[in-house]
Amino acid sequence: MPGLRDMLGGSPLDTFLGLDRGGPGADIVVFGADCATPYASVGPYCAGGAAAIRAGSLDYAGATDRVNFDLGGPILPPGVRAVDAGDLTVDPADHAGNRAAIRNMTIDILVAAGVPVLLGGDDSVPIPMLEAFAGHGPVTILQIDAHIDWRDEVQGERWGLSSIMRRASEMEHVERIIQIGARGVGSAGMDALQAARDWGAHLIPAQELDDWGMARLSELVPRGTNVVVCFDCDALDPAIMPAVIAPTAGGLSFQQVMAVLRIVAARARIVGFDMVEFMPEADRDGFGARTAAQMLTTVLGLIARQRTA
Repeated sequence: MPGLRDMLGGSPLDTFLGLDRGGPGADIVVFGADCATPYASVGPYCAGGAAAIRAGSLDYAGATDRVNFDLGGPILPPGVRAVDAGDLTVDPADHAGNRAAIRNMTIDILVAAGVPVLLGGDDSVPIPMLEAFAGHGPVTILQIDAHIDWRDEVQGERWGLSSIMRRASEMEHVERIIQIGARGVGSAGMDALQAARDWGAHLIPAQELDDWGMARLSELVPRGTNVVVCFDCDALDPAIMPAVIAPTAGGLSFQQVMAVLRIVAARARIVGFDMVEFMPEADRDGFGARTAAQMLTTVLGLIARQRTA
């Protein structure tokens, strides 16, 4: 039976947006990792997330010159090459090996002057990606997330998903951390919140984003800086993003996230991006995957336009 893909001329390919397969050497390189350092209690619960997001893009894939009205022009402008390198081979039991694979892939992309776009996978996946910027700093981290992730350890593990910003704060090349979207109750205690404040992280909770948060964000991102965006799917309201392990009411809308990213792109260069915490088993009829894919498509367009500026 014909579907949306047939109507829109989408692609049956298994890459994001039907991009060419490729590796370091392109302007933008998409790659995935099912896990890095999963907690023993839950394992790699976001395995298959990258594949699901790719599948969410295929209804409108295969022609990156078509108009994306979130960008006001083609998905990718002429002269910018984006590729999909597929998923890294990871082992839920080999935490150090997983981190090394993600870190080394990111380094290879950066050395070739590309922009890494990492699909996960739980929120431990970005830690080694951020480590790879050691020779390419300083960087500002913009985290868009329902949680602040400043716990020092969980179940004896210091490299897991609740510690991503804590570990990032220990990296010498990270000069600034801006965190948007925290809401509700998560795993953080007052010690984690105090650690974030003591380091100097800038926190803009979800409830304050529309009141003064956008203006503050503009002030916090210095012009000309390099920004790595860490996007957790649970930042979005569960009404539009059901595919997460901890759905929390009061999340950001699609357009709020787009407004945040446009502010950053207008002031700074996005030199890395990750989209994590997509849990395929919690999705509803692929709706979350299509939302994630639409957002990622626009992100690629924002990055691509900076490559031609």
